This record gives sequence, C-alpha cells and structure tokens, in this order.
Amino acid sequence: MASELSRTDLLDAHVRRIDRQDKIATGVLTAIVGLVMLLVVAIIAYILVRGAGRALTPGFLTNPYNDDVVAGIVYQLWDSFYLLIVTLVISVPISLGAAIFLVEYAPDNWVTAAAKTAIETLSSLPSIVVGMFGSLFFVVTLGWKISILAGACALTMFNIPILVRTIQQALEDVPRSQRDAALAMGLTRWETTINVLLPAAMPAIVTGIVLSAGRVFGEAAALIFTAGSAPARLNFANPFNFMSPTCPFNIFRPACSLAVYIWRLTSEPTAGSTEIVWGTATVLLVCVLLFNLLARLLGKLLSRRLTAE
Repeated sequence: MASELSRTDLLDAHVRRIDRQDKIATGVLTAIVGLVMLLVVAIIAYILVRGAGRALTPGFLTNPYNDDVVAGIVYQLWDSFYLLIVTLVISVPISLGAAIFLVEYAPDNWVTAAAKTAIETLSSLPSIVVGMFGSLFFVVTLGWKISILAGACALTMFNIPILVRTIQQALEDVPRSQRDAALAMGLTRWETTINVLLPAAMPAIVTGIVLSAGRVFGEAAALIFTAGSAPARLNFANPFNFMSPTCPFNIFRPACSLAVYIWRLTSEPTAGSTEIVWGTATVLLVCVLLFNLLARLLGKLLSRRLTAE
C-alpha cells in the first residue's frame, strides 16, 4: 500500500513538473512571438506615418519624377510592375517544368541530388552576387547592356530556386493515392500530372508564385547592376514604338524600380528627396502587403474551386 502511494506521489510530482515546464515554454515562445510581431508592426507603422502624407498627395502616383509641381513616381511604379511581369513570364514556366521533372520523372541518383543541392545553394545567394553575375553575363557577355531584360534575367536566377522548391513541395503534398488511382485508370504519367496533380497542387503553387512576386517587386541590389538606376523618361502617348528608349514596353531600355529609386535618392540626396523617399517606401510597402494578402485570397479561392472544400 505504501509502495503504491509512493508511486502515485512520484507520478503526481512528474505531472506537475511537466505542466510547469510546459507553461514556462509556452510563456517564453509567446513572448518571442509577441516581440517579433511588435517589431514588425512598429516598422510598418513608422514607415506609414513618415510616408503616408506624401504617398497620398495628389499626383504622387501619376506624375513623373521631374514634374515641377509634385514630383511623382509613375515611371518607377511602371518599371517595377513591368520588371515583375517579365521576370514571372521567364521564371514560372522554367520553375514549373523543373519541379515536375524532379518530382515525377527524375531518377533517385547523384545527379538529382546534385540538382537539388544546386537549387538550395542558389536560393541562399545574396542578391548583390546575383547582380554582379548578371552584369558580367547578361549585360557584358550577351551584349544586352543595362536593360529590363538583363534585370529580369538576374531576378529570375534567385526567383527560380524559390519557385522550384515551392512547386516541388506542393506536388509532393498531393496524396499518393491520387497518383495511383489515375495510373490505375490507364492515364499516362504526363496525363496524371496535368489532370490530377497540378489541379490539386494549384492553390499552393499560386500562393508561392504571388509570394515570390512580392520579393521580386522589392528587390534592389540585383537591379542596380543590370536594369540600371537612372529614372526613365517614358512616353505613354506612343507606347508601341518598341525600339524607342522612351517606349514603356521596350525590354532593352534601362529601368528604375521603386526600391532602386529609394536607394538612389538616399545615396544622392537633394532638396525634398527625403519626403519622396518615405512616400516611395510607403507605396512599396503597401504593394508588398497587397501581394501577401492576394496570395492568401487566391489560395483560399482556388482551394475551394478545385477541391470542393
């Protein structure tokens, strides 16, 4: 009887000790998360407070940078979205094909392992290194000069590893039973990939693409050496003269994105440039936040449409 009471007391003490440890760990983790959230909110709030007034000034989003009344960022805003679109047009098909090959077709050998290691290595490269390589290869060796195409290819270099890993994980998360059922019905591996795997993985794929777009949109270091830093002079009245340096759609002209424009004004300050910097930073921050919100909304919408959940 005494032995049973002793074991019960030991068990109760063990439970109390585990419960106490769990509460301490929960409190520490909660404090860390709260601190991180506080820092993020503080940074966002500080940028918005400093730049919202300038960003909401009439004409700031629609005037060129050299306007005599209100210097705006319409050219930089256009170049940022245009660079993003060209980058996604190049990187998404390549990433999708590479991910499908690695998941469905690649044999499990040292070549595949080396490819996966290379992808992981590229995803961790500093953007300044990518920019220097892009300057040497795309700008000098290929002769594209400082241009939107060179900048988009440089952005593609570190966007592809992120997209490949995202799409690969999305495809691997599709239950094996769906693959087996499709193959058992007589579908080829390609038909199974197109008609079964991709629709099931599409919500996660689209979410990953939109999130990567947010990172590309805010990139600066890789573009300084490839797309340029001088504000462009665009002619929206004649947008289809594709060889003109003022054509908005000319991929061989220099460009200046919002992030690069912030760096340029900060490194070469002029009268009134501080307000423009904070206003541009506010617009850039809002765009990135909208990308994240759009990723969540598209992911949920596609999940409901494609999985009927």
